[in-house]
Amino acid sequence: MSNIPAQFSNVTAVTKANVYFDGKVVSHTVLFPDGSKKTLGLIYPGPFHFGTDLAEQMEIVAGECQVKLDGEDAVRTCAQGDTFHVPAKSGFDIEVKAGICEYICSFVS
Repeated sequence: MSNIPAQFSNVTAVTKANVYFDGKVVSHTVLFPDGSKKTLGLIYPGPFHFGTDLAEQMEIVAGECQVKLDGEDAVRTCAQGDTFHVPAKSGFDIEVKAGICEYICSFVS
């Protein structure tokens, strides 16, 4: 059973979207009372590469994607309920073949 939350309470949602790759990846930032932040986003079909400053935990809420972390050869399929971790100062390739992939990205300091 998945531990991915269905909602967050007592947060501030930033209304300005984070738009990447001509709108094929879009997210909104959610700020928590303890100072932490997450983004809630959508990835449309296509291959994309993201670099990281902080470490990230990516949780797949819906849909499916293929993920390859920088420095690794393995490509992993992630679907609803799956989580993957990306080290700080690194990056990852992510590809959605069909439909929309919904995610929660937690920034780990």
